Amino acid sequence: MEDGDRHVRGVSEPLALEERLASLLSDSIRPRLVPDLEILPWRRTHVLAVAIHPSSSRPHHLEREGTEAGVYVRVGSTNRRADRELIEELKRFSRGETFDEQAMPEFDSEVLDFRAASESFAPVRKLRRGDLETLRLLTDHQGRKVPTVGGLLLFGRDRERHFPDAWIQAGRFQGIDKSNILDHVQLRGWLIDAIESAVAFVSKHALHGAEIGAVRRTERWSLPPIAVREAIINAVTHADYSQRGAPIRVSMFDDRLEVESPGLLTFGLTVDDLRRGISKLRNRVIGRVFHELGLIEQWGSGIQRMTSACTRSGLPEPGLEEIGTRFRVTLFTTRTGSTELDPVEQAILDILTGDRGASTSEIARGIRLTPRATRTRLVRLVERGLVREIGTSRQDPKRVYFRASQGNS
Repeated sequence: MEDGDRHVRGVSEPLALEERLASLLSDSIRPRLVPDLEILPWRRTHVLAVAIHPSSSRPHHLEREGTEAGVYVRVGSTNRRADRELIEELKRFSRGETFDEQAMPEFDSEVLDFRAASESFAPVRKLRRGDLETLRLLTDHQGRKVPTVGGLLLFGRDRERHFPDAWIQAGRFQGIDKSNILDHVQLRGWLIDAIESAVAFVSKHALHGAEIGAVRRTERWSLPPIAVREAIINAVTHADYSQRGAPIRVSMFDDRLEVESPGLLTFGLTVDDLRRGISKLRNRVIGRVFHELGLIEQWGSGIQRMTSACTRSGLPEPGLEEIGTRFRVTLFTTRTGSTELDPVEQAILDILTGDRGASTSEIARGIRLTPRATRTRLVRLVERGLVREIGTSRQDPKRVYFRASQGNS
């Protein structure tokens, strides 16, 4: 096929080409690959179709370059030589294993901070020591209970010494590049706490612009909070913690937010797959814990929730790309359309026009819905950054809602 006009040229001697290609694959690649080759008629010519199915013998390598230097992976439209960490991940993937499920036999069970784990689970349920095995934070190894990589990453007492890059670096930059930094933090606590701190950091810097009215000014969130939260949680959940060199990075600019984590997409997964809600979990232990804690609602739905929150707020779809050996999600702050509101949502915002705020029951009476249905609407508006809530907890009967964020001009 020609690149310019995509005209299908075909091949003049398909049988000879099929034989040469089969020999080339058989003689050059180890372990040996067995592709499906098929000659297809196309108008007045023929096309040779080659299908190579996922192999249980991965990784394969070019025989002339050897097992260490001859492994290549596809990144976007380019071929890239795999480094040692990527080769090991390929081997784990072919065995159906994940890095964070691996045992760490040099430690005993006491390396996990049970109190920290209990505090993380306290809002959900009481954590028992036996749950550490159910959650795969601990595993059996030669008759002993030892932590898994995931257990140490989440609740290890000396996590940073063994995984020095398992933390979040957050920065707010002036303009659209990194030449001038205005604010930054290093979030080196427990990963679950680091997520909350990173979201709070972005929220602190997420007010952007203002709509000027006759009497008051209404500031708007530049990014939907739910999209920010999903981007950061996904980065922590799917990061490749076997890599060394750089932490998870949250970078905020005047026109965008970039959330970057180590590791390419898991093998066989494409950016288009992500947008369709297809997901492969890189870290099963971390994913299982986050699911129990309510940080992850449903496998594969994070990107779609992020996209929906952005488009409903009049923002472009998030950018998803592989860069080097890292994966980046970009949330843009420049609006391309108007915020989508249905009549009920608009009625809620009209009720919250004043400075006093309103409770769920007061809003429910105003829009003539039940408190439960009203609460569902309010949650969506809070997630999109159009409404803010103040209260001690989600069960606080005195919880009050305000239009985000209003102040006198």
